[in-house]
Amino acid sequence: MDATSTAAQVIISLIPIVGIGIGGVVMFFYLLWHHRQLTLLIKAGEYKPTHIDLHVASLLLGILLTGIGFVLSLLFVIMDGLSYALMGGLIPLVMGIGFLVFCKVYPSLKNRNER
Repeated sequence: MDATSTAAQVIISLIPIVGIGIGGVVMFFYLLWHHRQLTLLIKAGEYKPTHIDLHVASLLLGILLTGIGFVLSLLFVIMDGLSYALMGGLIPLVMGIGFLVFCKVYPSLKNRNER
């Protein structure tokens, strides 16, 4: 027997929609503020571009995603066996392995590290 009322079900289903909408608005205004800040820094001549070390970033992301994906995959196999829930662990696992392969294979990173 279903004890929840229709109004409660509507409210519960609206919570994620409103949350995603508010998150989108916050993200939009953050990007707008950051764009205006960079524009003013460029006009003032004080802008210093940041350089991201692609090798370190891909290695860090690869290790983190592989670890998280492995643990989630193991958890989902133990809980549900082979089911579609396993995709929640396999997706970060494969992404992490992809980042690690990119870190190993990308040729300009090898040449830069050998110098």
